[in-house]
Amino acid sequence: MSDLTSNKRGLGLLEVVIAIFITAVAVMAIFSLVAPSWRTTSRSDHLGRAANIMRDQIQMQETLITNPCNAVAAGVTGPLVVFSSGGAAAQPGDIQFSVTRTITQIAANAWRVTVRVTWPGSAGVVGTLEVNRQNDYEFPLGC
Repeated sequence: MSDLTSNKRGLGLLEVVIAIFITAVAVMAIFSLVAPSWRTTSRSDHLGRAANIMRDQIQMQETLITNPCNAVAAGVTGPLVVFSSGGAAAQPGDIQFSVTRTITQIAANAWRVTVRVTWPGSAGVVGTLEVNRQNDYEFPLGC
């Protein structure tokens, strides 16, 4: 049998060092992705919570304006402090959001509601809805 077909030398020290180096570089590259992924996760969590707060505020104003028995106060309200837990006081791990509502009358029975929700270090999210009074929503009947 020829020595070329049955080489049983194994791995040398140089090959082992190169393999360890390549593995170390790959592990450090993966670790470098952890911090940006945590920031992205945190930002998406803040955006989701802010969007829910904004939607709740817009729906509440829509409900009040739609009923012709309620008086509508045009102008700017806020900033109002809202915690992500929904409680009146901060709970451990809560995020403090600042809510500003702007109500503008655009016609005789129509208003534009704009809600801006911000949190520290962010421009926040903004939502707008145009609301018309509707006699079918009169409650209690006959004001």
